[in-house]
Parts: sequence; structure tokens; C-alpha cells
Amino acid sequence: MALKRMDNVGIVVDDLEASIDFFRELGLELEGRTMIEGEWAGRVTGLGDQRVEIAMMRTPDGHSRLELSRFLVPAVVADHRNAPVNALGYLRVMFTVDDINETLETLRHRGAQLAGEVVDYKDAYRLCYIRGPGGLLIGLAQ
Repeated sequence: MALKRMDNVGIVVDDLEASIDFFRELGLELEGRTMIEGEWAGRVTGLGDQRVEIAMMRTPDGHSRLELSRFLVPAVVADHRNAPVNALGYLRVMFTVDDINETLETLRHRGAQLAGEVVDYKDAYRLCYIRGPGGLLIGLAQ
């Protein structure tokens, strides 16, 4: 077995437009949007008949993608957005930025809020977590 690459990270959102706008502001590019529905999709996910609107966002380097999904059918059954940083499971996605302060200022008008504070780690990184659209946890590193 040979792993080729990580294709994408999926994030279920409640407001697809706001999420697209937020990640565009952060610097990702909208690669495409589509509706995923039908029996074949339900066989993949195990959800049966489903209808999901997705948007694929690409990082500027072209190597990583976020798949933003808004489920129309079936309804969302759980909400992990307010889980603490030490909760089990997938928690956040982290991006490297040129300037954390500038990025925070830019994203604040899209509702971003610091989850803690900006911290300098061993004179090597500046790091912070923010809550983005719908409470999504996002890490920033500089």
C-alpha cells in the first residue's frame, strides 16, 4: 500500500455561504460547488438517501482542500462545534499565515473570535485558535 496524498478535510456547516466567504477571506479559493444526492452517495456514507450541498475550497499552494458540506437530507444529528480542545475526534484545521495580527483583524468582521490568546512558542511560532463561522475551531500559525 502506498499513500499518495491527503485529498481533503470535510467540515459540516450550517451556513454554506458564510463559510465560503470566511474561508475566501482567509485566502482559500472556491474550486467548485455541487449538490451530492442519490442512492450512490448514501451507499458511500451509510446515510441512505441524502442531499448535501458541498463547496470545495483550495489552499493557495494547491496542495490542500476543505470540503464544506451543508446537509439538507438527512438533518444534522450532532453538534461538536463547542467541544473543548481536548475532546476526542477531529477538532480543528490549522493554517499557516504571513501575519496573525493582520489575519485576525481581517477575519473579525466575518465574526472570528479568539478562543484563547495569541501565544509565542519558543521564538519559532505564533499560534492561536479562533472560532469562525458557526463556531468552527480554526488554528492559525505564523
